[in-house]
Amino acid sequence: MKEIGKFSGTLLLVTVVAAGALSAVNSVTKPRIERQQQLKTLEALGVALPGVPADAIESVSRDGRILYYVGYESPGSRRVVGYGVTGKGKGYAGDVETLVGVDTSFTIVGIRVLAQRETPGLGTKIVETRAGETVPYFQAQFVGRTAAQCKVDKDGGPIVSITGATISSRAVANGVAAAIDSLRLWLSSAAAREVAAEADSTKSLSPLMSQ
Repeated sequence: MKEIGKFSGTLLLVTVVAAGALSAVNSVTKPRIERQQQLKTLEALGVALPGVPADAIESVSRDGRILYYVGYESPGSRRVVGYGVTGKGKGYAGDVETLVGVDTSFTIVGIRVLAQRETPGLGTKIVETRAGETVPYFQAQFVGRTAAQCKVDKDGGPIVSITGATISSRAVANGVAAAIDSLRLWLSSAAAREVAAEADSTKSLSPLMSQ
């Protein structure tokens, strides 16, 4: 019994020490990881919303989750020039996450693939920049298109699939289209709330105005 008690005590001590060590490591690495993620998102927004100053982009969140980004003409301006929103499509090896930027008519002005685990040499061509070019050639096809046009050629759309990587190509197209559709819904909901709030305000003022 004494041996069992000694073993249990040792095991408990090791567990406490390990948990403390992990907590210490996490406290050091978490801020760095979050900072790296912020820089990555900022860089992607610069691609998705070209010409929009970084300090003129604001995020819109709900329940702690960023829904979309709003790009203004300049810092301090309230004139909206575009939106950024992330989307996911089912790729060959998992979700392919993209950030897409649109202007106020929901025409795509830029996209950036944020995360993917596709097959090297095939699916990874969705992020490949060819020699002499400055942007990934596959992603460049999306600029100037609408959500309805975000279909690969194998699905009857204008986006030319990467040879041997149709699933990866489709993942980007579907993710971008879904992201823009979600953005439309969120903006419609926000507009509806603003109209409702204005109606309530008008209603509350009515008794005073009739006096």
